[in-house]
Amino acid sequence: MDIKKENTLRLIYGRTIIVVSLILIQLGVLLFTFKWLSKYQIYVYGGFTVISAILVLVIINGKSNPAYKLAWVIPVLLIPVFGGLFYLFVHIQSTARRLNNRHQSILKETAVYLKQDAEIINEIRNISVQNANLCNYISNIAGYPTYRSEDITYFPLGEDKFKELLFQLEKAEKFIFLEYFIIEESYMWDTILEILKRKVKEGVEVRVMYDGMCCLLLLPYSYPKELESFGIKAKMFSPIMPVLSTYQNNRDHRKILVIDGKVAFTGGINLGDEYINRIERFGHWKDTAIMVKGEAVRGFTMMFLQMWNITEKTPENYDKYLNESSNKSEEHNGGFITPYGDSPFDDDNVGKDVYMDIVNTAKEYVHIMTPYLILDNEMITTLIYAVKRGIDVKIILPHIPDKPMAFALAHNHYPQLLASGVKIYEYIPGFIHAKVFTSDNEKAVVGTINLDYRSLYLHFECAAYMFKCPVIKDIEEDFQSTLAKCKEMTLEDYKKFSLFHRVEGHVLKLFAPLM
Repeated sequence: MDIKKENTLRLIYGRTIIVVSLILIQLGVLLFTFKWLSKYQIYVYGGFTVISAILVLVIINGKSNPAYKLAWVIPVLLIPVFGGLFYLFVHIQSTARRLNNRHQSILKETAVYLKQDAEIINEIRNISVQNANLCNYISNIAGYPTYRSEDITYFPLGEDKFKELLFQLEKAEKFIFLEYFIIEESYMWDTILEILKRKVKEGVEVRVMYDGMCCLLLLPYSYPKELESFGIKAKMFSPIMPVLSTYQNNRDHRKILVIDGKVAFTGGINLGDEYINRIERFGHWKDTAIMVKGEAVRGFTMMFLQMWNITEKTPENYDKYLNESSNKSEEHNGGFITPYGDSPFDDDNVGKDVYMDIVNTAKEYVHIMTPYLILDNEMITTLIYAVKRGIDVKIILPHIPDKPMAFALAHNHYPQLLASGVKIYEYIPGFIHAKVFTSDNEKAVVGTINLDYRSLYLHFECAAYMFKCPVIKDIEEDFQSTLAKCKEMTLEDYKKFSLFHRVEGHVLKLFAPLM
């Protein structure tokens, strides 16, 4: 049997088709139920009209984002039976609440390991009260402290990170933690896996966690067992199940690699060949990452262990993995770094708040690289207000999209932003996957957080906020270098998009918070 035929049969009879089929069957049952209820239209419609009115009051008085509220109010009012039942279905599920309770319990359990050094905050306050307040916010709300920066390296491309990652893995002596949104069977992952298998034989503890979306197309559902056969501890976060559940909408979008508590990597780069431009998807793939050394690695170590233990019942020995990263170094390059994570299950959108703080407090410029631009009114207002204050706001986006609908939504924002003076550029060689903010030669964020609803509200994310670190110069230089490969967009360029594309953006914008 040839390989093409074998792959086709595997797709047809594989778990992905089964899962999708079962979900579609459940959806069909729901639609049939709605149709059956329509036979009793007078009673059902009357009852749900009352229920819809109550739901609208509940939605409007809730704590969620106004755009999210509007996205729910419209279907609840226009289609009372379907809209009302679907809203109840989404919000009465207990899985998300249980996960949040477990996550909050772990955050309290690990808080003792993540206490903020008051002396560091005082040092920052002597330089900038505003930045000290931001660091206090991240510590108090998200639970992640600020550290003195010792050594941070910026990688402007995935292949640059990959080369250093392999070098650092070879030096591992005690443990290796990997947490990635995507792991794909590829040259990149196979090369890493060979090192991990060898390290396990040398007595190094290796843990691998990846998001359960991978089990649909990229990896076999039983792949954790295969890794365990090599001595690697492995798990999927929230594997996709053949059950209609909004819990499956909250993914682990983080990218974290920790080695011996001494070195940590984060950024936008997943473990697949397109991220290192070994294969071409959507043109040249522009992505970024940082490598952190020193005491700040402690923050990434704890982020990994917190996520790992959400589904664990055996108590974790945190001290075992923190001894190395807790040793303070005399080396200090003058800057400060705050590794932080964000959860979709609390009332605080830390990733968004950090971005908005940078824009609101900028004195000269804010430069942004993001693959997606799906903004709520707050972020749009913040960007426009910055321009009105005289701030140079530049955003680099892909020219070749990976998701057509996301592309249409991004373009939908062009007229308003461009008319206000926000400068938008598209990366002509291909796709931008970097998630980078720089401002005033003194602030930067590199991490996993896109400028879209999924990253800002629905996913588990991570990033590093840097203040006064020498590496910020490298990040800004890369922005300028990337800018030279971009085309500046204008209102005339927007008008050249097809009518269908523009209408698509208008329609999708209404439901963007639910996508």
